[in-house]
Amino acid sequence: MQPEIFEAHPDLAPFVKCFWNLESPREETPVSNTIVPDGCMKLIFHYKDPYRYHPANQPVTILPRCFLIGQLTGPYEVEPMGETGTFFVCFRPNGFLPFTTASIKSMENTAVPLQELFGVSGQQYGEQILKANSTVERIQISESFLLTKLTEAGTFDSLVESTIDTIFSAGGRLSVSELSDIKQVSRRQLGRKLSSTIGLSPKQLSKTVRLQAALKTLLVKEDANFTSLAYENEYFDQAHFIKDFKEFTGLTPKEFYGEDLKMSLIFEQKE
Repeated sequence: MQPEIFEAHPDLAPFVKCFWNLESPREETPVSNTIVPDGCMKLIFHYKDPYRYHPANQPVTILPRCFLIGQLTGPYEVEPMGETGTFFVCFRPNGFLPFTTASIKSMENTAVPLQELFGVSGQQYGEQILKANSTVERIQISESFLLTKLTEAGTFDSLVESTIDTIFSAGGRLSVSELSDIKQVSRRQLGRKLSSTIGLSPKQLSKTVRLQAALKTLLVKEDANFTSLAYENEYFDQAHFIKDFKEFTGLTPKEFYGEDLKMSLIFEQKE
């Protein structure tokens, strides 16, 4: 199960991180896949069989064929109902804002059907993707649709953009106070701007980035030393690392290590 990953058109590159496609027969797909937060919103299209969503302590639901998944703040457990054929449009952390007038924060941990987001044009877009014969065709359809929706290319806030860059450059290791000092803006203002623009607070995005860094390190280690991993990523101690890890994956590092880890990082994108 290796996804195909493609760069976006130059006019969309400031907003779209990549296009992503995965196909897999049912017998080669794990029964349960845990999608871990990565700070990016995504348009998702299941052009083969649909997926079920298993929310904690709530009834299982069948996901729409075409939807936007808002920012995740915890594990998102899904189950294939048959053969997998999935196409993603992965946005940069602040990349979806120019395509919608709806509240980004209201989409948190939510699968929003395309028709609800874009009306009739969204429904038509989804139908075109489901009928497409190749990944190249899906990308062309998506780029055409998104370029018609991109009316406010200048809506990016320079403070938000530079703060996101700083968080990623620091591997999520800076505190909100440190970010506030670096950007010379109050914690409250910084939090309000990021929350309305990307759907996450500075603290949430930093925790997401740091946990993703730890997961990637874990993936390449043959012998996992979780204490060392905690200190490598500058967690205060192992207890704090385990607490954050469970918040984002639903499991301890030891429980998550193995196939769960590999599947969660299938959804990771090239930089």
